[in-house]
Amino acid sequence: MIFGDRLADYDYDLPDWAIAQTPLEDRSSAKLLWLDPATGAIEHLRFVDIVDLLDPGDLLVLNDTRVTARRLIGRKPTGGAVEVLVLGPIGDDRFSALVKPGRRLRQGSVIEFREGLRAEVVETRSGGVRALAWLDSPSSDVIESVLASGETPLPPYIHSSLRDESRYQTVYASNPGSAAAPTAGLHFTKPLMERLRSKGVEFAHVTLDVGLDTFKPVQADDLGDHVMHGERCSVPPETQRAIAEAKGRIVAVGTTTVRTLESFAVGPRRVNSGTMSTALFIRPGYTFGIVDSMLTNFHLPRTTMLMMISAMASREAVLRAYDEAIDRRYRFLSFGDAMIIMPSVSR
Repeated sequence: MIFGDRLADYDYDLPDWAIAQTPLEDRSSAKLLWLDPATGAIEHLRFVDIVDLLDPGDLLVLNDTRVTARRLIGRKPTGGAVEVLVLGPIGDDRFSALVKPGRRLRQGSVIEFREGLRAEVVETRSGGVRALAWLDSPSSDVIESVLASGETPLPPYIHSSLRDESRYQTVYASNPGSAAAPTAGLHFTKPLMERLRSKGVEFAHVTLDVGLDTFKPVQADDLGDHVMHGERCSVPPETQRAIAEAKGRIVAVGTTTVRTLESFAVGPRRVNSGTMSTALFIRPGYTFGIVDSMLTNFHLPRTTMLMMISAMASREAVLRAYDEAIDRRYRFLSFGDAMIIMPSVSR
């Protein structure tokens, strides 16, 4: 087995204190670690310094998905509590959801919510997802009221409640469908984006609906045996044109944006537009066709996200940067600090 193809090659010691539990008061006040993939050089900056790092003509590509999943507590007719994570609608009266405890809720099981709202499990789908149907033809007002009473789901490593749910949305989120936020974009504020536009930096959007499988650990010791879960993503025609006409670097904000752009690649700096389900697994040895640089957060050990960024810089350089970030008490994961992988010389 080639070194770098083993799951253990992407392990590191992440202290509990380094996992950010709450967002910073000012989104853009996070630290920013700059890693030069060509030399392995590291600089420690603030996120607002991205204005100085980017040049006129550079293209920032953002994932504009919006977190719309809701966590509800229901009850079985026998009185037992049921946790229901509503992922989204799949028809006029049906929706997809994850339920807990799931094994006991088979097809035909009924879950009761507040305001007399009831739903029946009508289908078991892959990945533990179930299709549920609302019973008794409830009004849209009742459905919306019950969904509004739920909570935004947070990653399993965050144990603090979120006082302001908007802090788990990017300021440019617009397309509903995600169960988790594309967290690299959480650092942007509208004033910071205006500063970038004033400098001549261009913006474009893609959409990838982030699913809960994002947080599932890789099980295969040999990465060649790992099968990626599929995620729905899309590239609009205006982004297709922006990629083709980009005069500077193409900088992807987040691993979900990288995955989308590379899934739609049809040639150097050329993408198709449209919608697909992607199962692209980017790891060392992958040749990027679209993305020149990547803005990302710090990821868990043994994850496909860590493998992806190790394809843009070397695995050794990434793990060295992670060790230095821990030494300097960076905040990790969704509400943590940021990292940019970008050559020091503009193309």
